[in-house]
Amino acid sequence: MTFTKRFRTQTTTVLSTSTKRRNQRGIALFITLMLLSIISLLGLAMMLSVNSDLMINGYYGNYRSSFYAADSGLSVARQSLLNNIQAGVNMNPCVGWGAGGATGCTSDPLTGVSGSTVITNLQNTYSSFTAFNPSGSWPASFIIAPNGTNCQNSLTQAAGSPSTTVDTSSGLVTAYNYTFNYQLCATGRAQSLQQVMVKENGAFTIGVQAQTSTSSSIKASFASFGAFIDHFSQCQGQLVPGTITGPAFTNGAWNWGTSGSYIYTDPVGQSNAQASYWFGSNCYNVAANSDTHNGQTIKPTFQQGFNLGQPQVALPPNDFSQQWAVIDGVGCGEAGSTCGSGTPPSAPTNSDLNAHLMNVNQTAYPTGGASTGVYLPYCTGGSSCTHPYTVNGGGIYVADSSSVATNITMSTGADTNGRLTQIYTITQGSTTTTITTNIGANTTTVTSGGTTLNLAGVPENLSTGTPSPATLLYVNGSISSLSGPGQGQAAVQDYSQITVAASGTINITGDLIYAHEPVTLNTADTLQSGNNYNQVLGIFTTGGDINLSSSYSNGNLETDASLAAINSSCTSGSSSSMCGFSTSGSGHSSCGGSSVCTWTIVGGRIESNAHGVSINQSNTYFDRRFTSVAGFAPPWFPSTTLPSIDITNALPPQVTATQPQRLSWISYPQ
Repeated sequence: MTFTKRFRTQTTTVLSTSTKRRNQRGIALFITLMLLSIISLLGLAMMLSVNSDLMINGYYGNYRSSFYAADSGLSVARQSLLNNIQAGVNMNPCVGWGAGGATGCTSDPLTGVSGSTVITNLQNTYSSFTAFNPSGSWPASFIIAPNGTNCQNSLTQAAGSPSTTVDTSSGLVTAYNYTFNYQLCATGRAQSLQQVMVKENGAFTIGVQAQTSTSSSIKASFASFGAFIDHFSQCQGQLVPGTITGPAFTNGAWNWGTSGSYIYTDPVGQSNAQASYWFGSNCYNVAANSDTHNGQTIKPTFQQGFNLGQPQVALPPNDFSQQWAVIDGVGCGEAGSTCGSGTPPSAPTNSDLNAHLMNVNQTAYPTGGASTGVYLPYCTGGSSCTHPYTVNGGGIYVADSSSVATNITMSTGADTNGRLTQIYTITQGSTTTTITTNIGANTTTVTSGGTTLNLAGVPENLSTGTPSPATLLYVNGSISSLSGPGQGQAAVQDYSQITVAASGTINITGDLIYAHEPVTLNTADTLQSGNNYNQVLGIFTTGGDINLSSSYSNGNLETDASLAAINSSCTSGSSSSMCGFSTSGSGHSSCGGSSVCTWTIVGGRIESNAHGVSINQSNTYFDRRFTSVAGFAPPWFPSTTLPSIDITNALPPQVTATQPQRLSWISYPQ
């Protein structure tokens, strides 16, 4: 048997590596495109997310900025309501109010104060957006205005207001307690013009209490006058027109003219039974209720009345207590006298000055007197030196002679730790002495001629029993120039209580301004909330004028002080009849050639004699702290005994207020 063997042939194709790669290229491209698409989508999602976060944060930031701006507007408006109501209180001295009350006391002390008027004034003040940009905040602004039906500004007395306390014997109301309800609408706006309105409802109370003295006379500082003139004869001359706030009084007769308006915001009084009115070059003495002549009318605005035939106000006899205040911080250090005894003090002798005062070189005041030099109350050692190299008196004593001009510049500063300082720069000839008081560090530094003296303590007022920082800068002669560092620049530091006194003329040649103004410079003349740092300045001379001149291009001058040029020896019409206000220097074309164009006073002006002055306009804004804060006045400022005027034993009423309280608070995005 024959076998035949068959074989199947199998063919195997083997692909090369290069061929495999060519077949995979499409997949790689596809995967790459897919990854790029996914990454792009993720990036887009992240961008949208970040953009949404930015928009949300921006909206939130703008909303919060707008909200806080509106809330700040509410705070401003709330305080404005309180200030305006307080400013409307009738401050006439009254033992009580009612039909049987004295002149100016027949109606309740807030008669005539309209809530709608206060609201209208508020809305007019903030009728456009006011910037609110505290440090670190977003730019924003606010407006105080009604917002349709959502909110209307309003101020009304609550039901049953005011509640009263009645004196059963006289039938007069002795106390009022007013409750006011308010609604305020503030809209805040951020930089993106996003707006938020905040509506607030709240309430506050005002209490007015009649006050009386326990004696028939009242001891008061002359700083309690916004204006005072001792000798002012009938038809003597016209007062400079302007606004005068604070009580005004003359031991003579007031003289008014037709060249401008007169506005008195507080009680006005005089000793004479008739006032004088000038019509052109003619003067007429007429009763207070007659102010016309041949059809020409003069009508000073008396917001709190005009009283004639009042008892005269006594003047201080001299400046000796101020000289003693430098030495002992009391003003009553002379031998054999006590504070309040009524005995006129005698001036400290050269021996007294030698025993208590030394200059920067630790040299005592010469027993034979000194024509120049700056001295302070301190000692260096010995049995009589209780606290060596420590200020142990009330201030600075400057010897001055007519042959050497004394120029004083007051300025503010701070030490390296931020503690506030008051600086006095006193120049006499080629010698300059700089004195720096630092209340926070309780130090006084004196520098002159390359010598520096470091003293512990600062000058203090010891007349009240409780030591308090205060400085009496006394010049035994005239002050040729008294000014601050420049126009509009602060000269009196916060917490500094100062009186500058001189035995001769004081020439004010530049602005003397507080670091913070305690009152508003307008006819409302209200205390500015948050600006009372017990800063105060008094300027006093008993043997010369307070002379004014302005070297500024606009011819203006501002003096934040109670100024007094008075002395019982300054008789009217005599050769020594100085003790008043005068002007000097070249005229300014911007105000018709006057030596001073506008003189602004924040405090008051007191003078023995009314002089002719070259002032275009004078505005006195009374420092309300002198009457609203018990005992507040420039240190060692001259005082007097005031008789009861018009109302027996009456004092200005005491006004108290509660801070407005929010009762509801709602915001509306717009």
